[in-house]
Amino acid sequence: MSQVSEELIARELMAKADALCKREALRLTPTRRRVLELIVHSPGGAKAYDLLDALASENSSARPPTVYRAIDFLLNHGLIHRIESLSAYVRCTCPEHVQAYQLLICEVCGYVQELHEEHIDQRLDAAAAKQGFFVEKKTIEVHGRCQDCQPDTPISESVHV
Repeated sequence: MSQVSEELIARELMAKADALCKREALRLTPTRRRVLELIVHSPGGAKAYDLLDALASENSSARPPTVYRAIDFLLNHGLIHRIESLSAYVRCTCPEHVQAYQLLICEVCGYVQELHEEHIDQRLDAAAAKQGFFVEKKTIEVHGRCQDCQPDTPISESVHV
């Protein structure tokens, strides 16, 4: 994906976040906004301490609780997702589908693609209900290689790196 495309996506996601916060009367504080910006500009995900390092370089008073509170806010309002297997956070490309999403994670370049295959979500809910199980949270992560990192493509030519 080109730098221009990534920047356009980042601007669109920040505009969606602003619209959601305005519509829901949520407060996107400067710290929350900055954490979201850092995650949005990290299409492969960002770890909490990487976020803290970036914030601390801009504001020496940044501390772990500050970052974790911002992350909790962003997660609770569907603006980001947690990649459980990597203990990292990735931008949410479609906050309207916060409950039904899957993540494709490239093991080579780290790029993360968000999918919204609602039939997968519905079938999983139905299978759980059939077993008398109530689903409270779902995380579907699929690890593999993105199109640009397929075996016939030399790793050095990967677009997402």
